[in-house]
Formats: sequence, C-alpha cells, structure tokens
Amino acid sequence: MEKFETYVIANLEVLDAEEYRKYEKGFFPILKKHNGEFITFDDNVKNNEGLTPLKGRTILFGFKKSDDAERWFSDPECIVILNIRHSQNIEGMEQPRTFYLL
Repeated sequence: MEKFETYVIANLEVLDAEEYRKYEKGFFPILKKHNGEFITFDDNVKNNEGLTPLKGRTILFGFKKSDDAERWFSDPECIVILNIRHSQNIEGMEQPRTFYLL
C-alpha cells in the first residue's frame, strides 16, 4: 500500500442502490481530480471493540498530500455529490454518517 498523508474513512448504509450508483459515478472523478485514491471498502465490518459497531458500508481512500484532501472536501462539485450520500442516511439518525479524515 502506498503511503498517504491523509486517510479518509467513510461509513454509510446504502438504502437506495440506484441513488448510491449516482453517487459512485460522480464520486470517483472528483476524488481523482484531487489526487485521491480509492483503497478498499467492506460491507461487513467486524466490531472488535466498543458499544456502537459501524453499520453498512465502510470505505477507505487516501491522499498523498493533506492539502489535496482539504481541497477535495471543500470542492463545490464534491459538496453536490455528497448530498446524494447524505440521502443514504440510516433511519433514526439525526446526522448522516460522515467522512473521517485521519
């Protein structure tokens, strides 16, 4: 695995596969535009510790430069596509699952 300055973990539950495909289709070009790289995803994350296990899909991607990650996250095109992801909210949650920049 290549070294990244910033790793991003995303967690969401896909409630509408068709809407999620729209998100995926728009997501990857914007990620690439900002030198981000998809690493992996998992739909069955094992919870080894803690009281609140992750639900749904967990996605890992990275940026070789932290500045690229910040530019990606604040890009107006990214914000538009993130609204599709926000619609994939888990029922009963006040906030959609979020990205965690590490």
